[in-house]
Amino acid sequence: MKYDQPDQLQAVILDWAGTVVDFGSFAPTQIFVEAFREFGIEVSLEESRGPMGMGKWDHIRTLCNIPEIAERYREKFGRLPTDDDVTAIYNRFMPLQIEKIAVHSALIPGALDTISNLRSKGLKIGTCSGYPKVVMDKVVELAARNGYEPDCVVATDEVPNGRPYPAQSLQNVISLGISDVAACVKVDDTWPGILEGRSAGMWTVALTCSGNALGLTYEEYKRLDENKLNEERLRIEHLFEASRPHYFIDTIAELPNVIDDINERLKRGEMPQNY
Repeated sequence: MKYDQPDQLQAVILDWAGTVVDFGSFAPTQIFVEAFREFGIEVSLEESRGPMGMGKWDHIRTLCNIPEIAERYREKFGRLPTDDDVTAIYNRFMPLQIEKIAVHSALIPGALDTISNLRSKGLKIGTCSGYPKVVMDKVVELAARNGYEPDCVVATDEVPNGRPYPAQSLQNVISLGISDVAACVKVDDTWPGILEGRSAGMWTVALTCSGNALGLTYEEYKRLDENKLNEERLRIEHLFEASRPHYFIDTIAELPNVIDDINERLKRGEMPQNY
């Protein structure tokens, strides 16, 4: 047998918050603020957005490693936050997240039409998230009520290593029966999610406006004038630069055109690892 490069895509692996649901990715970020506040530590929404895309324990650990936040913790408790402290914050974060996830569960405009379009092209729909399974189960339930049911869901605690490691995307490949990682596209609004797809050998698409990096509601996004929107796109593309996404689009509504372009590139023999 010889190796045959794929000549068309087989699957799209989608993130959840900021990609398909929760325009602006408010559900996880706001809860980080509230969880820290319950321990008497003020963390801004902007600070909480920094490590978005990681598993939630790792996200909290990363926040606690920020010198300014670590100093606030030292002033409150007389010491720097340990892993036990991170776990205590995480254990408070989890019930808050489950309790309030429905507040930010709306599908992103255009998502259902896009997913229907992808399925019409024969693509399977995989998903993964920085949420652990206990939260992911609730997110999936709410999405199903709104008409979105992917073919595969992999939570961050269902693999040995979450993002930016490739394990969640690769578990999708296995579960969906995909023949080649180069026949997959990873779509995400965070740099850890793009690194995940890159490390898995997939095509990658970064979302500049629907997710964590812009951090606006859909209505606020639509109200931006074109000059400000272009400034924000450039700023966000710079944030993603080191993770090297193959494509940038505003929201998932623009994904079908990217899929067509990737299929043309595959037919020409191009592979994601070479770009």
